[in-house]
Amino acid sequence: MPDYTLFQEIPLTQPVTPLLDQVTLPENMRKLDINQLPQLANELREFLLYSVGQTGGHFGAGLGVVELTVALHYAFNTPDDRLVWDVGHQAYPHKILTGRRKQMHTIRQYNGLAAFPKRTESEFDTFGVGHSSTSISAALGMAIAAREQGLDRHVAAIIGDGAMTAGMAFEALSHAAHVDANMLVILNDNEMSISENVGGFATYLAKILSSKAYTSMREGSKKVLSKLPKAWELARKTEEHFKGMVSPSTLFEEMGFHYIGPIDGHDVQSLVNTLNNIKGLSGPQFLHVITKKGKRFAPAEADPIGYHAITKFEKPTTKPEKSETETPESHLASKASRPKYSNIFGQWLCDMAALDQRLMGITPAMREGSDLIQFSKDYPERYFDVAIAEQHAVTLAAGMACDGLKPVVAIYSTFLQRGYDQLIHDVAVQNLDVLFAIDRAGLVGEDGPTHHGTLDLSFLRCVPGMIIMAPADENETRQMLYTGYQHQGPAAVRYPRGTGPNIEIQQEMTALPIGQAEKRLSGKKVALLAFGSMVSPAQEIAEKHGYGLINMRFVKPLDQKAIFEAAKEYDLLVTLEENTVSGGAGSGISELLMQEAILKPVLHLGLPDAWVDQGSPQQLLRDCGLDIEGIEASIERYLAKLTAR
Repeated sequence: MPDYTLFQEIPLTQPVTPLLDQVTLPENMRKLDINQLPQLANELREFLLYSVGQTGGHFGAGLGVVELTVALHYAFNTPDDRLVWDVGHQAYPHKILTGRRKQMHTIRQYNGLAAFPKRTESEFDTFGVGHSSTSISAALGMAIAAREQGLDRHVAAIIGDGAMTAGMAFEALSHAAHVDANMLVILNDNEMSISENVGGFATYLAKILSSKAYTSMREGSKKVLSKLPKAWELARKTEEHFKGMVSPSTLFEEMGFHYIGPIDGHDVQSLVNTLNNIKGLSGPQFLHVITKKGKRFAPAEADPIGYHAITKFEKPTTKPEKSETETPESHLASKASRPKYSNIFGQWLCDMAALDQRLMGITPAMREGSDLIQFSKDYPERYFDVAIAEQHAVTLAAGMACDGLKPVVAIYSTFLQRGYDQLIHDVAVQNLDVLFAIDRAGLVGEDGPTHHGTLDLSFLRCVPGMIIMAPADENETRQMLYTGYQHQGPAAVRYPRGTGPNIEIQQEMTALPIGQAEKRLSGKKVALLAFGSMVSPAQEIAEKHGYGLINMRFVKPLDQKAIFEAAKEYDLLVTLEENTVSGGAGSGISELLMQEAILKPVLHLGLPDAWVDQGSPQQLLRDCGLDIEGIEASIERYLAKLTAR
């Protein structure tokens, strides 16, 4: 029998896993007896703890779906049957069971496994995942494709870890009921947010509701009673009333799904039996599974948010550092530690709220990531976590601004893409007073292309009326946030992940002149026009080679005077930004020069017109030619071209 005692610490030596060693692919697992699955799940959980302890990464959600992952691959004929994972944090056990166990030590690393399911990585990864709440829509599309091609294929969407809070999930649920396609939606409810009806009776009910006897009776009754509309309506309502007494089925039944559950998501044998029963049903099915995030790892069970992701462990007594991506330390951290940009924002938000009671803080499920921790405690009535609903977050801010409040939307660059329509139509068109604090701008590192903030300058710059700022350091971040807050109209401050160049932060807040750059160095021949995070390397290069340097500060509006003067004084202008070159800040400079008929060589350095993979920011900047050596080489090559003319 498997040992179900809680794991107290991360194993630093690879555990002994005799059953897991046999499972190189799901087809091997399906040869096991169902009674062996609990032991397999226990070994999988222990290996997951060991693996993430070696590399760092997401594991709280993965620990919670170990039994569910085993059951899914055991009951379904994957990869021919389609499993569509939502919120890729859940997918580490899936990767281990689908031929990638020996590569798990490379996850989230340069040239290693991706942090999330990725179609080019494995045929078992049926849909790429990065942002949440996409699984039901994608699975429905696959179910329709199977129907149209006459394929006898099962399709299941596994949604959880908060993803059901997004409107997109409910849009897909609403549509699925009106499409003649067979699909299964599995709600991995790991926060007990819908129901706590877990136990013997609930599990027994789930077995009944998924059994062939019940479904045959249900379908047979429908055929007979459908000829007697009043009788059928009475029978239907009686069934819904009975099920509604013991499970939260009414919502999903009303949307057209056959609801089953809630069922214990850690009883692997019961899960397999239920899934086998469901496989024979037609139409949209909804299985509600209750799991515990961080299951059987005591620290993660006690603190599921803090242990959503961890850094790698060095020794058993080492307390894991919380992942910077998900849970940065509060801005109240020791003065000896360098504050992250998110910490600077968190401190500013509290300071500004103390001065202006109109300030409202909004986040789409990123309280820890964007560091609204202290603000949520000090100003709970002015703090709004709208869950994974970026579109709603932006329009909520617009509504607040309409009636005199001063909303601040704290959002990652990659997630703001989801609220772009609302930013344009609901905020910018109406010229509403909303400040966007855009975190994780540029290359964020190990989470890869779905989480890099590489496009925001391009998609914001074309929006009329937007003020866009990019701070070069910690103090500029604080002052630009204040500047954007004081500005009457939409404004955005975009700052990178991690720490800055360690510049002293002035507590007094001073609004910067809108659209005014900072001329840092005078020089000869070449002028570097740098935005945000590129100012620090540009300064080192300018000092080394005697170039001029302008900290542009504002992406929109640009400092026209500074640009025109640089065009007159220097032979070459070099723009530097941690954003895609296409349509970015540098493009704005060239557009301005062309409008004024100023013919000046301009070299645009930024991120390429390609998806940048995962790796450390230093590795990725090097690959993109945005480290110091790469920038110097690009300038030298361009100067050589000018000389050769």
